[in-house]
Amino acid sequence: MFIQTEATPNPATLKFLPGREVMGEGHVADFPNAEAGQRSPLAMRLFAVDGVAGVFFGSDFITITKTDGEWQHLKPALLGAIMEHFTGGAPILYGSPDAEGSAHAEHVGENAEIVAEIKEVLDTRIRPAVAQDGGDITFQGFEDGIVYLNMQGSCAGCPSSAVTLKRGVENTLKHYVPEVLEVRAV
Repeated sequence: MFIQTEATPNPATLKFLPGREVMGEGHVADFPNAEAGQRSPLAMRLFAVDGVAGVFFGSDFITITKTDGEWQHLKPALLGAIMEHFTGGAPILYGSPDAEGSAHAEHVGENAEIVAEIKEVLDTRIRPAVAQDGGDITFQGFEDGIVYLNMQGSCAGCPSSAVTLKRGVENTLKHYVPEVLEVRAV
């Protein structure tokens, strides 16, 4: 098994590509701490490596956030943990792998059509680009022209996330959905 790694815009995160499906298309799992990781054998194995602060699973990648230390010292242990997990055949999660957050939750009411447009733009134009950098952005709500989004993986805590959110995500949503006035992270 060969696992590739890629740098992300967030220097505290590294993207691991195991060359196989992790969560599958349209599914993500975010473990911002070891306690949250208890529902995943792989996340628990990764949190057992000293210096791991957060773990995020995308469709075919794993993003790991470190607390401190150098990647050159952490990477061998993380690669070993990922390889052991996949060669051992253990599940990624205990239970079903449903998409986290409310990215796919139904929205009813007067803004249902606008919310559907926002989710469409997020799913087709924004989330694929963000996944390239080892993260994800999920829809949390829309009220009075303001879109509320949750940033996960390498996006959470990234020094450039505010710029990405305002210049990239907000401008894209405003272009395709005129009712959007502002975008805020939650």
